[in-house]
Amino acid sequence: MSAPGAGGRVQPAHPGDPSGIGPYRIIGRLGSGGMGTVHAGLTVDGLRVAVKVIHSAQAQDPEFRARFRREVQLSARVQGPFLVPLLAADPEAAAPWLATAYAPGPTLSQHLAQHGPLTGGTLYALATGTAQALAAIHEAGVVHRDVKPQNVILTPAGPRVLDFGIAHAADGTSVTRTGVLTGTPGWISPEYYRDGTAGPEGDMFAWGALVAFAATGRLPFGGGAPDAVAFRVMSGEPDLDGVPEELREVVRTALAKQPADRIRAATAAEECARLLASQATQVVGGEAGPQSPPAGGTVMAQWDMPTLDDPRWHAPATPSSRKRTIAIVLAAAAVAGGLVGAAVAFPIGGHDNAGGNKGSTASAATASASRAAHGDSTAPRTESAVPDGATEPAVDPRRAPVPVDPLAGVPHPAYTRADDETQPLDDEWRLSAGASTATEKGVAAAVREGMKAMLATKDMDFMEPTVTFNKGAQTLMVTGGPVSQLPEEQQEVFRRSGEMAACTALARRLKDDPTAWPYGRYAVFWKDSDTDPEADILGFGEATDGCYTQVAGQWQGDESGIATAEIPSSDKAEIRVADATDKAITAAWKVRVAEGNGVDPAAADNEISLGFDPVEKAAYVWIYDSSATLIGRAQRANFQDVVTTTACRKLVSEYSSNKKWQYTRWSVAVFAGNSGVPEFTGSGDCMP
Repeated sequence: MSAPGAGGRVQPAHPGDPSGIGPYRIIGRLGSGGMGTVHAGLTVDGLRVAVKVIHSAQAQDPEFRARFRREVQLSARVQGPFLVPLLAADPEAAAPWLATAYAPGPTLSQHLAQHGPLTGGTLYALATGTAQALAAIHEAGVVHRDVKPQNVILTPAGPRVLDFGIAHAADGTSVTRTGVLTGTPGWISPEYYRDGTAGPEGDMFAWGALVAFAATGRLPFGGGAPDAVAFRVMSGEPDLDGVPEELREVVRTALAKQPADRIRAATAAEECARLLASQATQVVGGEAGPQSPPAGGTVMAQWDMPTLDDPRWHAPATPSSRKRTIAIVLAAAAVAGGLVGAAVAFPIGGHDNAGGNKGSTASAATASASRAAHGDSTAPRTESAVPDGATEPAVDPRRAPVPVDPLAGVPHPAYTRADDETQPLDDEWRLSAGASTATEKGVAAAVREGMKAMLATKDMDFMEPTVTFNKGAQTLMVTGGPVSQLPEEQQEVFRRSGEMAACTALARRLKDDPTAWPYGRYAVFWKDSDTDPEADILGFGEATDGCYTQVAGQWQGDESGIATAEIPSSDKAEIRVADATDKAITAAWKVRVAEGNGVDPAAADNEISLGFDPVEKAAYVWIYDSSATLIGRAQRANFQDVVTTTACRKLVSEYSSNKKWQYTRWSVAVFAGNSGVPEFTGSGDCMP
């Protein structure tokens, strides 16, 4: 649960968010994660802080509280430069919280995606500052265990390492589940792949990869499938071409296969500080003195990052409704320059324990369109209405609309927890029971059938969900497992399909019978054992928030969707269409590049892939831009134009001839410089 920098600006508070936590006044949100929510706060004298509040489910677990208390104590001992300091904490509060200083600036990953690799003094300053931060963390007896570009903020005052020890202590205590491989491929050490060992040496392996990535824009062991990356990490040599020669040996030592052969953080900090001082001497044209200046001062002397600000810190918004919140955020993003070339997503639907969000931020126009499709007389008429006397065509069941706001205009609905974003409790899950009425049985069947259809395309229909209801909590529960050694990406598809099937079934039921149907909340759980009375919550949400990811009324692809699309399909039609469409896009792209159009000729050699996400019924097309040939907006617009023109012809043709075909949405993404993080250039529907 990181404290975001200005790369993720202050978002408006959600309904039910506190106005104050401890001594801090809360003015909005900075993000959310598996542990809880990160709020933007201010002290009485205006100091900006990130206040992290733990989810209620974890807060009710005595064992979690004990571990969290120890993590806070360890983190409080960590002192040093280039860290985000812990300012205050209350592990005994009803909702445990901790506060850190706010670090303004983009993450290293965001900066490289927009500006390319770091060079000169800034690169050496990054290496020095991050090594010093890790040295301080290790000296305090804490292991970071999640060193990666997303956890390094490039502030105007130097780099800052996030999340030191909040989830991982050197003695093995952890607020994450044991027995689960955590971490991001490319940033995981060989020993962690082999036997799960995580120590300071693992942090230094990730540090070496971080510095190489900052210098080149490439992962030193490449990208691609996680298994392939793991193999290269454990047995291959790192690609350090492009890393300055004098820095290369330090990085190479950090990336040694054996932990005992790796450089220590303190030694790396000293060596990088010496190289940084040498850089500074070369810039001013003098000679190095007998002693190098303190690393902190040299880092600041060579650091070159602009000062950033967010007007929301000065004039916090107090939106009165969700729709107004969305309008304010989108307007602010447009004025401030937001995310260039892509829609800015501010989802307000369900939540998942991986730190992401699922749901929709549907605009009022979208809600009106949905109401019109369901016979709501309050919806405005459009010019495309059916003429008088004409017969309105039957709605294709493949495109039957799902209500975005099923309780709109209902004065006294049976479901009374709308806008309640509280995570469902373990006791609510334990007290849930199977369907007892004909209506509940119908909804449960719809959820199971919907999930089976989604899972089958990925050859995952062996997972049998159990659907239960808790009337007091007004919540439908979907439970999966146990499945031995289930890959994480398959469990994620189970979560997404469970959320979508439950949300869709509940939204339609709420629309049809709003004054009698009491369920509008859903949650997805996973059991590791049939004999285990406990289950882990994977995600939750409300059917009153919309079921599809939308921005300003338009469907928007996301990282969860593309991760699902990357899983090979077992459906023959999908395999056939994907192969034909991929080949057609590749051929059309080569023609477009050959014509010029301001595109680097090397872009024609980039690998293009296509896959399907059965959850949101979308085709994803992505290109691996390892040589950074698609940096500018114009080049990416060229690629997106080729994709939409070519793919839509194929998708619409299949839709017309195959009554089971459901994919008409598309989303385009670029994986720049082997970063492993997709940058979405656009999304849409071939049949709007």
